[in-house]
Amino acid sequence: MVRIAVVDYDMGNLHSACKGLANAGAHPHITDAATEIEAADAVVLPGVGAFDPAVQHLRSRDLIQPLRDVITSGKPFLGICLGLQVLFEGSEEGSEPGLGIVPGEIRRFQDEPDITIPHMGWNQLELTQPDLRLWRSIASGDWAYFVHSYYAAPKDATMTAATITHGSQTVTAAIARDNMMAVQFHPEKSAAKGLQLLANFVSLAQAQTPALRV
Repeated sequence: MVRIAVVDYDMGNLHSACKGLANAGAHPHITDAATEIEAADAVVLPGVGAFDPAVQHLRSRDLIQPLRDVITSGKPFLGICLGLQVLFEGSEEGSEPGLGIVPGEIRRFQDEPDITIPHMGWNQLELTQPDLRLWRSIASGDWAYFVHSYYAAPKDATMTAATITHGSQTVTAAIARDNMMAVQFHPEKSAAKGLQLLANFVSLAQAQTPALRV
């Protein structure tokens, strides 16, 4: 059974994500220990809340470099919501530097008539990397659940794996490169397609774990 470290840094409810991973056949383990994160077959970094406290909590637990190392190592990595945003260099929400793994910044939605900020609720994905294994059995037009006022703006547009449109603004909803994947929406709240995404991540982790290859 694939071992997935779910990183605990006091930024959100981890148990619903763990339940989805467990239902997909993984063994998720909530931890804030670098040694356990490094020993896992794959890593999930969830999170809700504000950018600066998230980075501060990761720093206080000495987790910033271990997370960088895990991504560099090639292990499957999935960031969720705030777990996507902290991968960037910084955010308009705060002043703390992010992990700097993804060049670019986190920006606030621009005010427009007749749109709400935060962007909260269901929105349709437009897949820009449709062959990504994370999207298996997921298609453009499928719905996902969002709660955010800020969005990712990667410097390299080819990293964008999906977009959404809110008002007149089309923004990044997911990024992916090699083993690193991250989504702005909440898979654990996105009904069947969200659970499918978690199952796809587990399948990917199993395929890259030598002892579990069939």
